Amino acid sequence: MLTVMPIPAFQDNYIWVLRQDTQDRVAVVDPGDADPVIAWLEQENLTLDTILVTHHHKDHTGGLRALIERYAPQVYGPANDAIPGIHHRVGEGDECRVLGRRFEVYAVPGHTLDHIAFHAPGTPGLLFAGDTLFSGGCGRLFEGTPLQMQESLAKLDALPEDTLVFAAHEYTLANLAFAAAAEPDNAVRDRYRRECEKARDLDRPTLPTTMGRERQINPFLRIGNPGLRETLSQQGPVDDDVAAFATLRAWKDRF
Repeated sequence: MLTVMPIPAFQDNYIWVLRQDTQDRVAVVDPGDADPVIAWLEQENLTLDTILVTHHHKDHTGGLRALIERYAPQVYGPANDAIPGIHHRVGEGDECRVLGRRFEVYAVPGHTLDHIAFHAPGTPGLLFAGDTLFSGGCGRLFEGTPLQMQESLAKLDALPEDTLVFAAHEYTLANLAFAAAAEPDNAVRDRYRRECEKARDLDRPTLPTTMGRERQINPFLRIGNPGLRETLSQQGPVDDDVAAFATLRAWKDRF
């Protein structure tokens, strides 16, 4: 059985670890810092088989060199030569096998132009979304356009409801505070926010979330909701879905 657990890094990053119960080799996603990964591997007496990289930002790639030198894992990541150490440069439509599990690769530009996501179909499916989709939010547009990010989110939004979403940051409470301003009348979101507050009080992660939940509470997946659209109209243009998305993202940037 494939299990997933987080290794906290920096202030709010998660380095996700994939582990098969019957194997002594694991995979990690977006190791921005090698030290906590090495410490965990030594504690568990395990070794590193595979690394998945979603995009080039240093808090997702900073640990690559040290981990490659120490463990010689296979590294899958975007077709971006600026990321050193990638053995398999993958993009839309590609597949890879990680610890025996098949993963599909999606191109999801917006946060960065090279951003990809890794999805393992199944019941439930597993989605490693990097900085594209967060619980209650989405990534800031550093390189891409609102249209690109909206199309990327739509691609992920098409996944089954029970898909587990492993985002790369613990941003949930901040995102839900903004979601409450953007769509005040959402009882499902309010209940979820209380659950997340309890989790964080106990120093537990709010992740993974599910695609089904995000459809109910994430304003960036709910652009067509009348209440959200009405609120957005007070912040900027909402003439079409792309304009509304751009207004929503710009509002979040200054929230």
